[in-house]
Amino acid sequence: MSNLLIFGLGYTASRLAASASFLGWEVHATGSAGDLHFDDVGNVKLAIAQASHILSSVPPVVDGDPVLQTYGEAICASPAQWIGYLSSTGVYGDTRGAWVDESAHIKGRRESRNQADRDWQKLSPKTRVFRLPGIYGPGRSALDRVKQGKAHRIDLPNQVFSRIHVDDIVSAVQASFDGPPGVYNLADDSPCSQNQVIEAACDIAGLDYPPLLSLEAAGLSQEGRAFYSENRRVSNGKAKRLLGWTPRYADFATGLRVLSAMTSPAIANAPPPAAIPVQR
Repeated sequence: MSNLLIFGLGYTASRLAASASFLGWEVHATGSAGDLHFDDVGNVKLAIAQASHILSSVPPVVDGDPVLQTYGEAICASPAQWIGYLSSTGVYGDTRGAWVDESAHIKGRRESRNQADRDWQKLSPKTRVFRLPGIYGPGRSALDRVKQGKAHRIDLPNQVFSRIHVDDIVSAVQASFDGPPGVYNLADDSPCSQNQVIEAACDIAGLDYPPLLSLEAAGLSQEGRAFYSENRRVSNGKAKRLLGWTPRYADFATGLRVLSAMTSPAIANAPPPAAIPVQR
C-alpha cells in the first residue's frame, strides 16, 4: 500500500491528504489536524522510514527550514520513492511583469524561503520542488473576500500576478508521482491583475466593486503591501511537458464560477476529483 507522510497539514496539504485517503492510501501527517506531533521525534522518524511518499508544506522560519533541520537526514536516508516540497514563486522576486520559468535565478525578498527552496533541491535526487503562486479554492478565494467586505482594488495599472486553484496543485503533485524529479512551477494559464479577479468575484456575487484606492490609502498590512511590490507572470510549461499535467481551472474566471456553484459544504469539502496514479 502507498503510504503518504505529510509535514504540515495545512490548506493545500489537507486536500492532498483527503484525496489520498479517499483512494485507499495510508496517510500520516504532522500539524494540529494530523496524527503525529512534530516534536515526537521517535514516532516521526518511524513514519519517515515507513513512507513511500513524503511531502513537506511547512514554510521556513527566519533561521531555516524546521523540517530539514530536524528530519532532513532521516528523509534523505529513507526508502521513500518520492519526496516533495511546496515552495513559492516568491523566490523569483519582482520580474516587472515578465514571464518567469524554472531556469530563472532565485532572488526573492525572503532569504529564508530562497534557501529552503535550494536546500530541498539538494536534499535528494528523488525530490520534487513545487513553486506555488497565490492559492485559492473552497473557503479561500476572492468570492469569500468580497462577501466579507475584505476585498481591495488597488490603483496599480500594470500589476499582474499568477494564481492556482488548490485542486490543480493536488493533481500536479499526483502527476509527479510518476514523473521526473526537479523543480516545477504550478500556476494557471492566465496571469492577470488582482483587480480583475476582485471585479469578477463581485460580478458573480452581485456586489458593487470596492473603491479603487492608492496603495497608501488601502491601509494594507506589511505583507499585503509586499504582495503588490512584486509583479510577474509564472510559466507552467515545464509541468505540462514533463508531468502531462493541465490545470482543470485554466483561468480565474473558471475557478470562481465553479466555486460559486459549490453551495453545499459537502461538495466544497469533498476530495478533489483528480485520480492518484495507479498504486505500485
